[in-house]
Amino acid sequence: MMALAPTFPGPSSQQDPSSDSSHALGDSVSPSLVTSTSAAPSPQMSPRPETPQALPMEKALLSVGFNQDFGCFACGTQTGFRIYNCDPFSETFRREVDGAGIAIVEMLFLSNIFALVGGGKTPKYPPNKVMIWDDHQSRCIGELSFRSEVRAVRLRRDKIVIVLEFKIYVYNFADLKLLHQIETLANTKAICALSSGPASCVLACPGQHPGEIRIELYSVKKTRFLQAHDSTVACLALSNNGDFLATASSKGTLIRIFSTRDGSKLQELRRGAERAEIYSIAFSANAHWLAVSSDKGTVHVFGLKPPSGETRSTAVATTVSSSGGRSSYLLGRSSSLISFASANTGSPLALVRGVLPRYFSSEWSFAQYRVPEETRTIVAFGPEKNTVVIVGANGSYYRCSFDGIRGGEMVQVQFERFMKHDETEDVTVAV
Repeated sequence: MMALAPTFPGPSSQQDPSSDSSHALGDSVSPSLVTSTSAAPSPQMSPRPETPQALPMEKALLSVGFNQDFGCFACGTQTGFRIYNCDPFSETFRREVDGAGIAIVEMLFLSNIFALVGGGKTPKYPPNKVMIWDDHQSRCIGELSFRSEVRAVRLRRDKIVIVLEFKIYVYNFADLKLLHQIETLANTKAICALSSGPASCVLACPGQHPGEIRIELYSVKKTRFLQAHDSTVACLALSNNGDFLATASSKGTLIRIFSTRDGSKLQELRRGAERAEIYSIAFSANAHWLAVSSDKGTVHVFGLKPPSGETRSTAVATTVSSSGGRSSYLLGRSSSLISFASANTGSPLALVRGVLPRYFSSEWSFAQYRVPEETRTIVAFGPEKNTVVIVGANGSYYRCSFDGIRGGEMVQVQFERFMKHDETEDVTVAV
């Protein structure tokens, strides 16, 4: 894996006495890395077998989640964790500790830094601790402790976000200094999104009322609340640059797109007419497409409208700039896209909006793919133009493509089984 380790300065240990968290950061051993005072044992690398073999039943898959740019996904297992490259698909590496489970694995892009939380039948670490793991040193370089179970971790190069059931903590990555505490409604699903682009830092999470979203615009030091839905928020996602927010409620029929700058609703997308549990939502890197997976088994891709007064070329240039020039192919990608104002399918009765129910004026998905297996899935956009990657809790991997002009049914390009059936019991999918 490419080494993009964040720079850690000298030792620091600060704690807010009013919080329910504590942290430790070890002594500096080089200008860029630190060691941990924790005596946590190191996982040992297991070479990837040439031919995958079925593993014992106790090696269950505990979680699956993409990294910030969707280039990789990480799996927490009953015996460690594994990293897979999305396209081309391959197992990058694995770390195994016999009898010790990792429930949460959060990557920092393609760097050697991971956030780990123990779990499973025999947790490697307590479930109320977040361990910052440096894979180059094969050791933990810092830890954060809490009074309750850690539900999720979100990373960007300058911040660490820890999600508990009723609280979210934001830390400075360099010295683990606590920057912010946010109180939320009961958040057992760990609903929280953090923008990954360097130009601005935006965090979105549930507020303290059903259907309410709290948006923290850290770069401009503003907090915004918006009533996204009438019912409880079930899933949300931010674009790379943090300009756009997508939300779904517990009903799962509508996806709403908001501007984080002013809180205005930009678009309303219809996944379907029946209630559904939304598993994941993902923006494409240029924020021109949105992908959604749910318990109905169909992955939907929607076309997104450029902001009012902004052309598609301007939007792409802004996205490339905000992501640090992450993908030069973004400019080439946009040239094949149609006008998003008419990309999604609409009802022929949409012209009488305000008279007929909202159902008839909704925008339906532009492209669809029916997952052939019944399993929880998460979805992301691949590096190739007009492709999506779907990862299932049963150890399945799908790569599909869609026609950027006509839409319709997606074409399955690749299928892999990255974990055997006897490794994938009792799974929760990390988003």
